[in-house]
Amino acid sequence: MRLLFAFIAVPLIEIALFIQVGGLIGLWPTLLIVLVTAILGSWLVRAQGAVELGRLRQSFSTLQDPAEPLANGAMILFAGALLLTPGFFTDACGFALLIPAVRRRAFLAIKSRVRFTQFEMGPQQRPGPSHPDDRVIDGEFETLDPDKRTTHGPSGWTRH
Repeated sequence: MRLLFAFIAVPLIEIALFIQVGGLIGLWPTLLIVLVTAILGSWLVRAQGAVELGRLRQSFSTLQDPAEPLANGAMILFAGALLLTPGFFTDACGFALLIPAVRRRAFLAIKSRVRFTQFEMGPQQRPGPSHPDDRVIDGEFETLDPDKRTTHGPSGWTRH
């Protein structure tokens, strides 16, 4: 139901803002503002996305929890979609998501609602021998009769 409300409310807000701003400053300045915010927004999304990708790689290489860099990357991606959507309300929301403090607060709000049981990276401790020499090797064997004499000479591959 919330999603339906958003799909109805956001276009209505955008239309109202376009009418108000267009009536105040005119058609061409309004379209220029929309175009400039899309270009500036895509540049900021690219720059901040690269920073978050670096943080994500660092969290993987140091075996730290990658949840925050992943969430920041998702929010930056969503901000890019909002900034490329024509409108003043979506641009304001998109630019707000590009502010690290806003993303951090959104991450903490989402994190408080989501539960996970365990997160581990790296090699797991498996039950088994505690020392590498304490291994059991399963195999088959055959007992040879010591009185049995060979009928042929040495092959060169074995010693008799």
